[in-house]
Amino acid sequence: MTRHADHPATAETHSAAPTGRLAAEAVTLGYDRRIISTDLTVTIPENSFTVIVGPNACGKSTLLRALSRLLRPTAGQVLLDGKAISSYKAKEAARIVGLLPQSSIAPDGITVVDLVARGRYPHQGLIRQWSAADEAAVEAAMAATGIADLRERHVDELSGGQRQRVWAAMALAQETPILLLDEPTTFLDIAHQIDLLDLFADLHEAGNTLIAVLHDLNHAARYATHLIAMKDGQVVAQGPPDEIVTAELVHRVFGLDCLVIDDPATGTPMIVPRARRRPGDG
Repeated sequence: MTRHADHPATAETHSAAPTGRLAAEAVTLGYDRRIISTDLTVTIPENSFTVIVGPNACGKSTLLRALSRLLRPTAGQVLLDGKAISSYKAKEAARIVGLLPQSSIAPDGITVVDLVARGRYPHQGLIRQWSAADEAAVEAAMAATGIADLRERHVDELSGGQRQRVWAAMALAQETPILLLDEPTTFLDIAHQIDLLDLFADLHEAGNTLIAVLHDLNHAARYATHLIAMKDGQVVAQGPPDEIVTAELVHRVFGLDCLVIDDPATGTPMIVPRARRRPGDG
């Protein structure tokens, strides 16, 4: 069934204003002298699987870096549980908010199990050292991401897809209630993309809040409970995919002519690009 817009795609939100533990409040974000976003306000709904979509260089990953405390706004602030995230000590924030970055470099010669174990660093201290709970978290993370059989391999010997799963396991081992995912399916084939997204969906159903940047609109519409569409550093629309994903919105954000139909497997919105006219067609 083809979906039609019940509302104009110009509206920014299609439901009540969300409330959550993590928010950006009137932030200006950029690198050096290049400004990406100004006066940007976003609240991540608690216990949501929020997915941020938009064209290249629209500010998706920049927003994620600010929410993760890696990028400090030049104006405004990122709030975690009502106070500036910059006011938290690094380990304190890392016990609440985890990050799977877009690209990471492993130390030379490190094994898979040792890299995954680094996800437990925020839980260590002068008094609390490595424990059975840490060991269990590492083993569970490797099992969940399908890399247990790689545990003694060196990370720099692995394929790109295998390395991505190792980094995902390290993020899972951190056991944070909020997890940020910057293009987590990069380098993965389609089967492993779905496996990993299903794993994240399971984490969400277990009560975690997830915020992901995804390029695949159909993956975003299938897995997100809350979708944020960005363009030119600003939020164009946000809300449940069923409410905001229309052909008009996709064209406005991506410049793509398409149909939006019901996904035959899930009933969620599915984007189908319009076919180009072939030679000989009337």
